Amino acid sequence: MATTYLPLNTGDKIPALGLGTWQSAPGEVKKAVLTALKLGYRHIDCAYCYGNEDEVGEAFEEAFSSGICKREDIWVTTKLWCTYHSRAEVGLEKSLKALRLQYVDLYLVHWPVAMNPEGNDDRFPKLPDGSRDLVKDWSHTQTWKLMEKLPKSKARNIGVCNYSVPFLQELLKTATTTPAVNQIENHPLLPQQEIVDFCTEHKINITAYSPLGSTGSPLFKNDEVLEVAKAHDVTAGTVLLSYHVARGSSVLAKSVTESRIKENMKIIELSKTDMDKLDQIHKKNGVTRYVYPEFGVKFGFPDKP
Repeated sequence: MATTYLPLNTGDKIPALGLGTWQSAPGEVKKAVLTALKLGYRHIDCAYCYGNEDEVGEAFEEAFSSGICKREDIWVTTKLWCTYHSRAEVGLEKSLKALRLQYVDLYLVHWPVAMNPEGNDDRFPKLPDGSRDLVKDWSHTQTWKLMEKLPKSKARNIGVCNYSVPFLQELLKTATTTPAVNQIENHPLLPQQEIVDFCTEHKINITAYSPLGSTGSPLFKNDEVLEVAKAHDVTAGTVLLSYHVARGSSVLAKSVTESRIKENMKIIELSKTDMDKLDQIHKKNGVTRYVYPEFGVKFGFPDKP
């Protein structure tokens, strides 16, 4: 598949299909990234929180040294974790060092909530009662101000993750730089149309994570998905990934299996009839959100009031 690119509000272009590295186990993620790059993926999505950036960095180093690809040919996204909200540049430098890169193409605020940078764990500090150790007097808008100050030589584009419309509205009131991307959980059981529409209006690209739903997702057996798949003679997975590109979104496919990494590259063009059919899924079955960490914070999503 030739790489499809989507324009960002910065003038840059993001590859529509990316490889996600969340929950890829140690010992597996390096191989998965190398496999993806060999097959032609040009977008790799990472995060400090995932705890595997060192291994992803090994894959990058090997890919560049062996001629699989050049650094300038690929798009690398990583994310500022919640314990680094008041230390955005420190967080960025940690990721760059682990990834063995001079710069990332996109740096995202992972969740719009700050956790204690001096807590009992670097990534998931907790209070004695087991709840997350949050910094309640620090706003995500303050974090964005630090993101805006990051050198463009190290973070070429900046954006956000897991932002609802109310949080985006609050951010844009004080922002001097509009986020280039909002990465959100997105699939036919959670279309989040209100966020997609808001981001389209403000020229913020949507990147969809968990595009297939959860592991063993009911979407693979959904009647509408299977009807569209049968009409195009493709798998349910191909339909679910193609759904996002048809919406103008970039999408992250996650696998550590070579055959599936290759299969996920197959993006087809879906018609309006196909999309209308897929849009019926959440109307019939209700919305289902699979990723919602227990921060104890209301993030403004309509399904999580």
